Amino acid sequence: MSPRRSLRLTLIIAAGLALVFALAGTPAASAVPADDPQPGALLAADPSAALIAPLVPLPGRAWSLLYRSTSATGEPNVVSGTLLLPPGEWTGPGERPVVSYAVGTHGLGDQCAPSAQLASGTEQELVLVQQALARGWAVVVTDYEGLGIPGDHTYVVARAEGHAVLDAVRAAIAVPTAGLSAGAPVGIWGYSQGGGAAAVAAELAADYAPELDVRGVAAGGVPADLAAVFTSGARSPQATGLIVSATAGFDAAYPELALRELLTPAGQALYDDVRDECVGQIVAKGLPYTVQGLSAVPDPLAGEDVQVRLAENGAGSVAPAAPALVYHGGADELIPVTQARGLRADWCEQGATVQYTELPGAEHVDGAVLGGPAAANWLADRFADHPAPTSC
Repeated sequence: MSPRRSLRLTLIIAAGLALVFALAGTPAASAVPADDPQPGALLAADPSAALIAPLVPLPGRAWSLLYRSTSATGEPNVVSGTLLLPPGEWTGPGERPVVSYAVGTHGLGDQCAPSAQLASGTEQELVLVQQALARGWAVVVTDYEGLGIPGDHTYVVARAEGHAVLDAVRAAIAVPTAGLSAGAPVGIWGYSQGGGAAAVAAELAADYAPELDVRGVAAGGVPADLAAVFTSGARSPQATGLIVSATAGFDAAYPELALRELLTPAGQALYDDVRDECVGQIVAKGLPYTVQGLSAVPDPLAGEDVQVRLAENGAGSVAPAAPALVYHGGADELIPVTQARGLRADWCEQGATVQYTELPGAEHVDGAVLGGPAAANWLADRFADHPAPTSC
């Protein structure tokens, strides 16, 4: 199966199975402090299986992680994830780099979490992660808040996701048997939901995790302006389930918004239905509806409190201290390319170093596949201390 077809199955069709999560489990308590409140504190690190396909192990070592992080409102939380280490010793200059990889939309159910899918051999974004592992880099993959462990997933709430991306690196470095250095060069990489998480992580890094040596962020398919993404997506039945899922994600992060109450009875039923589903089912269950048809008010996004929270979780308001690569499909049907153009302009205006790559004719999934190799090469140049190019 081609990488393009594999990712399309993940983002559009694929669905996790409850059995997968049962087999994958959650990390057990290990010999690390379980009461450390500091963001990034490692709470559990246990050797685990990572599979390329069912019954086909990924070469190297893997650990299931539990670690402290921070919610969108600044409260301490616990997040799960997976650390992957390729076989063999690091032979490059300096310390082995660590890449924090932020996945695209997997769904809202715990069985959809990257940790569960890595453990079962069904993680389709592994084709991108392997491009980092093949270079000898360590890769840590967060499950994000509320995905993979009990709790509601704060889907597309980028502040919570950005914290989880950065804290995953802190936790990975603390795994005693992984041999990673606190001074390791760090790269951040993500696409779609993961692109938003990566972009916001880069904006937060200087203040939230100043001790990390972040060399660059590769952010693709970024939903930088969430209000605009939801407005444009409301015209496509393919996006209905995803937008309702985002409603549930924002309610999980900000219960006071009570966005469920702005939906019709049919909208509330879909909201409740998708809360434990993976992306394939979410998209399929939303197809019979439009967002307008499920809205009990003319514009669910019109409230000032909603607008404030959407803006807080967008990207572009703060220049990342590290260089950035922004890439996007020119024909993206889910997240319009104007999102990437706006992010580039915003970051450039604030003095960031931004390389911008637009992939002509590429739709959403195509952008991930076509942009992946270039993103890995770009990160390799940052780890090698090559001057960062700029499109500003």
